[in-house]
Amino acid sequence: MQSKPNPYDISGLYAITPDLADTGQLCAMVHAAITGGASVIQYRNKTADAILRITQARALLRICKDNSTPLIINDHVKLCLTIDADGVHVGATDGDLTAIRERIGADKILGASCYNRFELALQAEAQGADYVAFGACFSSETKPHAPKAELALFTQAQSSIKVPVVAIGGITLENAGSLIAAGADATAVINALWNSPDIIGTAQQFSNLFKHSFI
Repeated sequence: MQSKPNPYDISGLYAITPDLADTGQLCAMVHAAITGGASVIQYRNKTADAILRITQARALLRICKDNSTPLIINDHVKLCLTIDADGVHVGATDGDLTAIRERIGADKILGASCYNRFELALQAEAQGADYVAFGACFSSETKPHAPKAELALFTQAQSSIKVPVVAIGGITLENAGSLIAAGADATAVINALWNSPDIIGTAQQFSNLFKHSFI
């Protein structure tokens, strides 16, 4: 089952939020990332309880709406529907993609983690995913035991997968270019963005990597 086209293009800098309890600080950081050029925000907070998650997600959604930037919720389909976020990103153990697509409707973005398995990406696309993600591409502090996704996956996807392909895992300004050159449509970044003393500037640098790749 193919999903209908959503109004957002999954490309460029895809910023995934850190595990941060301070909602005000989180909002300021996300606003800075969008100002610098982040084209997608994913809300992911593995340490938050249900109350904090909904508080933070609603606050981020207002910022994203004001800046015409999609907010995608990690894992929590119910939270996505509760706040009417733009989409949800799920892993292989988070449920059947066809069922999730039916639950969220055709207009919301559905992203799927495919790790280092090309067959999962083909399956996800067939089941209605709007984009697929491969990773970890490099050693990742967030998921140190994640399977390694080789650059060849992105090159292979160029000829076989029609939906955007996102790279994730240990991505920095120094190694992102190799992923873009291999065929990644977007780079999902956590630590290299949020740990920067200049989030706006770092977001601009990541975004510029994609612009330069077309020159």
